[in-house]
Amino acid sequence: MPSNLAAELFPDLLTHFPWLEGGQPPWLWLNRLPDSLSRVHAALDPAEWTLDGDIAIHHSAMIEAGAILKGPLLIGPGCRIAAHAYLRGGVALANDVTVGPGCELKTCVIGPYSRLAHFNFVGDAVLGADVNMEAGAVIANHWNERRDKTITVRCRQQAWTLPTQKFGALVGDHSRIGANAVLSPGTLLPPHAVVARLALVEQDPILD
Repeated sequence: MPSNLAAELFPDLLTHFPWLEGGQPPWLWLNRLPDSLSRVHAALDPAEWTLDGDIAIHHSAMIEAGAILKGPLLIGPGCRIAAHAYLRGGVALANDVTVGPGCELKTCVIGPYSRLAHFNFVGDAVLGADVNMEAGAVIANHWNERRDKTITVRCRQQAWTLPTQKFGALVGDHSRIGANAVLSPGTLLPPHAVVARLALVEQDPILD
């Protein structure tokens, strides 16, 4: 993997989450997320954060009734979590992230000022800063339709086979994902990418 890929995709994210290892492939951040969040929680100031077991919520964040929050979890300053959102499997949100009603986030890191409209699924993914997902857009994290569940990430005419059957996408800063679009497992979007409404992003065309 290009050694500077994480910094190119997520420069603002690395500024807000210095505990992420910028020199490591971003998919490894997800594997280590539960342990990383445990260390982060131990260093937080209780005067600014509500700490409840393995869940940390900044005092300025707003959580609407009906949201389901399962740790380990970090919800940063100014975040808004709408009713019936479901966060699980290790989730880290930087400041001013909006998670709309009916969204599900599973094992992901999301950068500042990113917005999930409503009824989105984001599975095993890293989203940079100022990413916008319109209603119904999905980041799929598993090859349900294949006998071979191997997930491959492709970048600069190179490919990396991941040691996991669950991985969604790396979405660079300032990207826009249209309503009801689907990012297939192993998707990599550069900063400022635009995915049209109803589009299917399929970067691994090998089917069995």
